[in-house]
Amino acid sequence: MKGSDVAELRAFAAIIEHGNFARAAEWLGVSPSALSQTIRRLEVRLGQRLLNRTTRATRPTEAGQQLYERIRPALKEITEAQAQLQNQQGELGGRLRINASRTGAAYALAPHLTSFAQSYPRIEVEIVVSDRLEDVVESECDAGLRLGENLEQDMVGVPLSDPLRWIAVASPAYLARAGTPEHPADLKEHACINMRWPSGGHLYQWEFERDGQSVQVAVTGPLCTNDVATRLRAVKDGLGIGYFLEPEAWELLSSGDIVEVLGPWCAKEPGFSLYYPGNRLVTPQLRAFLDHIAACRRAEMRE
Repeated sequence: MKGSDVAELRAFAAIIEHGNFARAAEWLGVSPSALSQTIRRLEVRLGQRLLNRTTRATRPTEAGQQLYERIRPALKEITEAQAQLQNQQGELGGRLRINASRTGAAYALAPHLTSFAQSYPRIEVEIVVSDRLEDVVESECDAGLRLGENLEQDMVGVPLSDPLRWIAVASPAYLARAGTPEHPADLKEHACINMRWPSGGHLYQWEFERDGQSVQVAVTGPLCTNDVATRLRAVKDGLGIGYFLEPEAWELLSSGDIVEVLGPWCAKEPGFSLYYPGNRLVTPQLRAFLDHIAACRRAEMRE
């Protein structure tokens, strides 16, 4: 049996035991949509409908109940064997290697690292920073961190941040000199600080949305760089308009050195997600991190 088969069966059992997709997804440390995809793969593989889903609850079909009764003892044995091995080893240790973009590492991972280290002092966390969409298997990482919209279908994604906005910003001095754009199309008449995708090498098209209307703009300007700090400095110094994830610009926005433009056109998008291949068994170190993140997000929601 492949590791992905075990993961699918464990996900199926969790839904029955927790009563619905939302609670099972929270317990597993995945998003409800990712869990739904896992169950669809299992049903296709087995050629049977396993769950009846309503607005209030999820119940197994007759075939699903039979499957659950057969696999429950085996899954229990697997869980107990893992717990016994960890107890024999003492406190959980080892290495957890995560590939992350520069911004994701700073704004989505970093806030959780201290509390995780306090809970698991023997786990060594290594953050491999790369703005390319790396293959976590080839890069020998346990997981990766990227914006949710960039995840491939065979990856299990666990939300790590709230939805984020891409925003256009400029200095007051630049706007006083060049005017303020009212529509994304106006950017073609402005000096813009460009950036190039690390993967593929093409220039990034700035994306906007308002009232169901989506607009992509290919901008031009005096500077192109993938370095966030350099782009922010250029915008602050009045070289042109820049395009950033909102957290990247918070400090300069708060100080008034730069201001947002085209605000109504800057819609929220999926935030950062921790992802890992759905066909691989989750390491104990990664499972501990996923559980820790889930606990942190629950605590934040209660505040």
